[in-house]
Amino acid sequence: MKQRIDSPVRVAILEDHQGIIDGYIYRLSRVPSIEIVGIMYYAEELENFLRKTPTDLLIMDLMVPISPDNPQSFPALHTVGILAKKYPRLRILVVSMLAETAIFKSLVNTGIAGYILKDDYKAIQQLAEIVEVVARGGAYFSNHVYTLIYDQEQSKTQPHLSPRQLEVLSLLAAYPFATTEELASKIGIAASTLRNTLSELYRRLNVPNRLAALAQAQKLGLVPRPLEKGFNQEQEQHP
Repeated sequence: MKQRIDSPVRVAILEDHQGIIDGYIYRLSRVPSIEIVGIMYYAEELENFLRKTPTDLLIMDLMVPISPDNPQSFPALHTVGILAKKYPRLRILVVSMLAETAIFKSLVNTGIAGYILKDDYKAIQQLAEIVEVVARGGAYFSNHVYTLIYDQEQSKTQPHLSPRQLEVLSLLAAYPFATTEELASKIGIAASTLRNTLSELYRRLNVPNRLAALAQAQKLGLVPRPLEKGFNQEQEQHP
């Protein structure tokens, strides 16, 4: 979303580690042209927040729990696709430890404006400047992310999955006990269509069923590994 020069960039944060949140606040709150309008620890808070609070840019981690009752990482690819359609002017800046080429490419195609790796300390130090650039229509990617996106040799080592197949994988990881009908409802497709997608997904991953597909996807880094708890208030602060 392009901002007027004289208006502050309204930033929301989706992150479950308090120390990281404190670091963001430290860097962003010191800049008059940036206003932090909200912080969310669970992905289930996101939709209601964006509906009620005007937001220009969302900083989001990909491994945030869905809710206090569901500690699995939220289905990021599915969620970003929904946000891109419902809030086309919202700029999304991912800050995550997840470093997988297929996920990078799918998120870019879905509509994110930037991706910073959490161990890219130089970029984290420059977060305020990056936020302003992205909010005004620019883009920013950590060098490692940019390299992986355009590294054809790296791409050959991974199974080629479509954006829809990656979206389905993210939902399987987030809702491991959901029925096919329930998952299809979340995507907005027929259960029979999802079954066909799953069959092709199993073939490309060379696995026989959903459980094996999820295990293989976690091994390949296509989805986060299961989380055992929600947001961590004991994370070391890095101002």
